[in-house]
Amino acid sequence: MVTENQYTLVAVGGTFDNLHKGHETLLIKAFDIGESVIIGLTSDKMKDKETKAYAYRKKVLDDFLIKNKLIQRSSIIKLKDPYGIAVEYKNLNAIVVSEETKQTAEKINKIRDEKGLKALNIVTIPLVTGEDNIPISSTRIKKGEIDRNGKQR
Repeated sequence: MVTENQYTLVAVGGTFDNLHKGHETLLIKAFDIGESVIIGLTSDKMKDKETKAYAYRKKVLDDFLIKNKLIQRSSIIKLKDPYGIAVEYKNLNAIVVSEETKQTAEKINKIRDEKGLKALNIVTIPLVTGEDNIPISSTRIKKGEIDRNGKQR
């Protein structure tokens, strides 16, 4: 079992479009287990056409971190590929992912192993579902099915 602030440095990443309850749960878990958290935010080159611009998504993320008094323990980096600094930064201890992105964390550990770096502990959280028991996603929010908290519209 992972305990509070068990790790010195934790990574978490994503597009964080339409920052929703699932994203917030992922981020809070990273801060619960880590003293400091590096947040990889997908660059505009990596996102799909319907995703909001990097600057907008970063501002929303910053606002969330400030509101939750987590900004001092965080740093946001721009992801230019799916792995970011997680495949090269030797001081990282763990990575927090959803069930949906666990395969990416496993690939990161494979690359780290090839580079002679210690594997990251992978902390996987379940997908957060809306009131209809279907996972909350930015796509569902964009379609108007649910709001950012998973409530049906």
